[in-house]
Amino acid sequence: MTSFYVKEVQSPIGLLTIVSSDKGLTHLSFGPLNKANLAARLARFGKKPEWFELGEDESLLAAEQLMEYFNGERQEFDVSIDLIGTPFQKKVWSALNTITYGETKSYKEIAEMIGAPKAVRAVGGANNQNPLPIIIPCHRVIGSNGAMVGYGGGLTNKERLLSLESKMKIS
Repeated sequence: MTSFYVKEVQSPIGLLTIVSSDKGLTHLSFGPLNKANLAARLARFGKKPEWFELGEDESLLAAEQLMEYFNGERQEFDVSIDLIGTPFQKKVWSALNTITYGETKSYKEIAEMIGAPKAVRAVGGANNQNPLPIIIPCHRVIGSNGAMVGYGGGLTNKERLLSLESKMKIS
């Protein structure tokens, strides 16, 4: 059994649910947590969750930092992370963390960054499975033609996050 802690916070884009393990932040979802879906995902990686309400852990720090982000006071997150995914997914997610606040990259550019220029669709799939949207900034990935394509939190939220970052960018 692995202990997971859950914290719900209201944000300018609606309810966010933060999940952390004893090692760090593992999941951020738009809206309430679907424990069954998350448990099934975790089971694929050999983890059987035991759920707890918020304790004194990374969820509290992440909630504070998310509010700072939405208030334009934070451009990077400084929380411990316990990423659960495949090696390829982790490589993509690591590349996403290099996209500067207020900037965007295409799926093709991410594929090239990780040394797999033909893996554009696989990059899109890994982007879609990002367990920590906003914190690992998958909203900064757009189509090669500049179009807003795909976002787990909805295209409206993607546009709102990019708009927030473009207005609040600190030079």
